[in-house]
Amino acid sequence: MSTKLNRRIFLRGMGGAALAAPFLSSVWERTARGDTPAPGKALIVMFTHYGVITNKWFPTKTEGELTAADLEPTSLAALAPYAKKLLMPRGIRSMNEWTANMTRGQGNDSHTQIVGSFFTCQPVTPNSNDPFSFEQATKFNAKAVGPSLDHVIAQQLSPQGTPLLLNTAGQKDGAQSAISYKAAETIFSGLNASQAFSSLTGLFQSGEPMSPDSYAAVRGKSVLDLVKDDLQTLERFDMSSADKQKLAAWKELVNSTGNVMVSAQCNAELGEMLGATSANASKAASGGFGTDVLTTKVAGDLDGADIYSAIAALAAACNANPVIFMKYPGNYNFKGLGITMESHSLSHRLDNAGMQGSCLPNAIEMLLKVDAYYAQKFANLVKMLDSIPSGSGTVLDSVAAIWFNEMSDGNAHNLNNAPIIQAGSAGGYFKTGQIINVDPASTPSAGNSMSQCANGTGQVNGVNQGTGTDPKIGNAPINKYFCNIMNALGVKAGADGFPAKGGSAEVTHFGYSDKTEEFIGGKGARDASIHNPGGFTELKA
Repeated sequence: MSTKLNRRIFLRGMGGAALAAPFLSSVWERTARGDTPAPGKALIVMFTHYGVITNKWFPTKTEGELTAADLEPTSLAALAPYAKKLLMPRGIRSMNEWTANMTRGQGNDSHTQIVGSFFTCQPVTPNSNDPFSFEQATKFNAKAVGPSLDHVIAQQLSPQGTPLLLNTAGQKDGAQSAISYKAAETIFSGLNASQAFSSLTGLFQSGEPMSPDSYAAVRGKSVLDLVKDDLQTLERFDMSSADKQKLAAWKELVNSTGNVMVSAQCNAELGEMLGATSANASKAASGGFGTDVLTTKVAGDLDGADIYSAIAALAAACNANPVIFMKYPGNYNFKGLGITMESHSLSHRLDNAGMQGSCLPNAIEMLLKVDAYYAQKFANLVKMLDSIPSGSGTVLDSVAAIWFNEMSDGNAHNLNNAPIIQAGSAGGYFKTGQIINVDPASTPSAGNSMSQCANGTGQVNGVNQGTGTDPKIGNAPINKYFCNIMNALGVKAGADGFPAKGGSAEVTHFGYSDKTEEFIGGKGARDASIHNPGGFTELKA
């Protein structure tokens, strides 16, 4: 990241203010030529398990401008201040849904096959056609037969061809929870906070600490505020009308271009401002699974999960890696939220991970707490990205930060009507401030998450998928959204439209199939293909 025009904000002081006006023409020339450093594009994914209470997660509005008022009554209330920089694509289905009667995917396991296929859009192997089998190889150890999106992108864009995968609880993922595949049947392990932070420190600008003015600007103080006193003194000088006009024009330039004069430096002070420090990273990394690191405060208002977000934001600001995945754990006990039931059983509305039984009292209320917690974590990530000046805007403007859920409703395990929220336009590629329905065949639904156990009593049935969304609603393939993401970042395809290193075409194809029904039986069991190539044009700016 550049320090041009940043250091001491034109040699801050009255001399700096006096020097600014004579060089006004060169500032205009540099801006016109585009010399202001362009921030690097990046994808930052936040992935959570077990779905959401869809009735409270989705806004009532199903299409059109997204406003703070739309988000405030929902589980996404924490994101309301950033509504103008958000994009909510509605009507998307991810691939390989588990069903009791095998109508929409393989018969392995309601989590193994879903997480394995989520970012690969590939079946898992070995295949099972028995949805209720407990055979170890097919239920617990089946793995995707191709690489995941993070590796496909990283192969072309990342250092050493490797993405940055952050594991927020330090768990080692097996096939039931892993989302990142380096290659067929090859799970990729993530880094803990300490490992990830250490990998970034080599990028810090040595011998160039952030100037006080840069730090103030990152904290939200405008350039004009920083030199206000000096300018007021200068304006009292006896000067020609030409100089007065030049000074007025310079003030107008600063007001109108905002942060164009300031870019945050990639150094330890930026990390400290975000909360990404060696000490905090060590605390977050030492938490590990089962110690509630996600809801234990480690620094001010930040918890362990926020430290991973801070590292992700720092990595994006330092252009360390354009592919950053941040994975939250499965089977987690949110004791810090006052919840005593681990998250997998809770998503079933039971005191166990079964498919049917008596409703766990207050299950819905506890699940809503988890949804709001995750929304707050994503909001904190967005706030960090939006606090870092870059070019004429902030780092958020140059990235696509996306919160993906493993499934829609955690009890139904349905994959249609996917809850997805994106922040940032990836450098202007995506529309923002919008809710956009990409499935013209249906009107988006709030789902039926509260149709069972809403009053804390009664019976829950996950087999019949009653808490999910009608399978006729929200079926636009997620493959298309992945094509959008790759094209936004600059990934290239071969002549067949599939991403390929050394290619020159736009990406139009990704995965084994874009119809979940074609996953039944595993790879090769059906004549599978991409039936609806290309990205969603509705999402492009």
